[in-house]
Amino acid sequence: MSSSLSSASSGSLVFRNYQGFRGVDFSNRKDEVAIFRSPDALNVWKNYKGSNGNCIETRPELEIIKDWKEKIYGFSIFNGNMIFHIGTKLYDEDKLIYEDMAQKDSKFFIYGKLLYIKDGVHYLVYDGEDVKEVEGYIPTTTISKAPTGEGKMFDDVNLLTGLRKNQFCSDGESTEYFLDVECFDEDYVPIVSIDGEVIDKTQYTYDATKGKIIFKEAPSKPLTDGQDNVVIQFKKVVEGYREKIEKCTLVEVFDNRVFFSGNPEYPNLLWHCSLNLPNYCSDTDYYTEGVDDSEIKALVAGNNALWVMKEPSQTNTTIFYHNPTIDDETGKIYPSTHSSISIGCIATAINFNDDICFFSDRGMESISGDVTTEQVITHRSSLVDNRLLNEKDYKDMKLVEWEGYLLTIIGNKIYLADSRSLFTNNEHYEYEWFYWEFEEFIKNALVKNGVLYLWSDKKIYTLTNTKSDREVNSYFTTLADEMNYPQMWKTTNKKATVIDVEGTKIKLQVKTDNNCFTTIGVFNSTTKGYVKPRIKAKKFKSVQLRFSSTVPFSLYSCTLEAYLGNVVKR
Repeated sequence: MSSSLSSASSGSLVFRNYQGFRGVDFSNRKDEVAIFRSPDALNVWKNYKGSNGNCIETRPELEIIKDWKEKIYGFSIFNGNMIFHIGTKLYDEDKLIYEDMAQKDSKFFIYGKLLYIKDGVHYLVYDGEDVKEVEGYIPTTTISKAPTGEGKMFDDVNLLTGLRKNQFCSDGESTEYFLDVECFDEDYVPIVSIDGEVIDKTQYTYDATKGKIIFKEAPSKPLTDGQDNVVIQFKKVVEGYREKIEKCTLVEVFDNRVFFSGNPEYPNLLWHCSLNLPNYCSDTDYYTEGVDDSEIKALVAGNNALWVMKEPSQTNTTIFYHNPTIDDETGKIYPSTHSSISIGCIATAINFNDDICFFSDRGMESISGDVTTEQVITHRSSLVDNRLLNEKDYKDMKLVEWEGYLLTIIGNKIYLADSRSLFTNNEHYEYEWFYWEFEEFIKNALVKNGVLYLWSDKKIYTLTNTKSDREVNSYFTTLADEMNYPQMWKTTNKKATVIDVEGTKIKLQVKTDNNCFTTIGVFNSTTKGYVKPRIKAKKFKSVQLRFSSTVPFSLYSCTLEAYLGNVVKR
């Protein structure tokens, strides 16, 4: 952007070359809006794949790929197929695969070759054929046991199952074998194997109230002296154990483990599974985040740590992190450490291109510094805070990263942070932003193989650029430009305006000072790639241009000339 003169007198010619457009500035700071930003733009962006970011252009259009009669609660893609959580049912494409889903928003994650599903009530797994409740890994809680009960503790109890195993080294004489619990569940007949073979249930009885198995004949000694040769599998359900994981609504994979949180009954607790075992959550592998019960809002993996974002609290303990540590007795653990950040998260958070970001009551914040340094927050959304923070559903926003943008989805609106375009503000960098609106309210989004999927209450969409005549209302408005001479009147050179633009039905409007926008004309640039409108504006202090269309257009630059007049007087 430039002006031809740094000082001039009446009759001098000045010009503006509007180019290198960026995003929006909704700050309402009239005198501080940069000339390459817009104080009012809608449904435009930079398509770095299509035009390499050389222009701003109309956003893609929503294209329906699936329309349901019932409410959509979740969506995923597994083995190339679309998985839908619709009402109380789960579908693989059009095939019904499960019928007892909770009518709550669901979370999906793929681990290994399996799809795991959480709806705040169930914890399910899908292998491409069948959906079933996650069957917990059966831990061997004690090994090297004597029949009298003494032994060595081994695996922890699994929250996801009441089944457990005990391993004994037979003495060849005892017929009563005491398990590592005082009592176990009577409704499950223990399974016993000796020397690797399951024996018939007629060869033993059990006393669940005393926690023992009674053999009709004493098992023989092991073939190898001191080796466990008797394995007893039994059931001891602890009320509420499985529900601790099933009721979680937050899931994050970190360090080959799945971390769970968001259980409304335990708002400040975090659990994780064992290494590469999403079906094994030890009853000791949990952490309390802070001393208060303020709610955990988000889990984010990044910068060599798992970050836990909590809502604001009176104790100012809101952001925690966990990094792997080796304990001599228990192996790898993830102790909770309070960061040096006190501002809380009231919405959600994400790892945006290795930038750990969360949304506070001030807008988008970023955590600078990793677990080896003191963490500080830097602001990332100054350009849109004035509008973003006033959104009714701000606390219910959804986040997804796509094409180098962070899409902040709130109702029928999307705010796009551009990771490729940064600027410095008060010695820290921030993102440039764009702003979109849709007719439908968007509930959530998913990116798979570069494709962005969005869904409303009953429809699944993708974004498409395939229709050149698609109808999308989009516009870009320049700032109220005083052309470097706020003290002087101006009059446009009506023959000198040139707009480098592509598209049809491009409407140009002009506004001077506090007047309304006036339409100059509607243009078609498909032949030359530019248009030359005749802008006749007299005796103005500032001028604004507004480019709009109901079909896609691309704006590269605009040159405007004006003659200086007399000095403005009161």
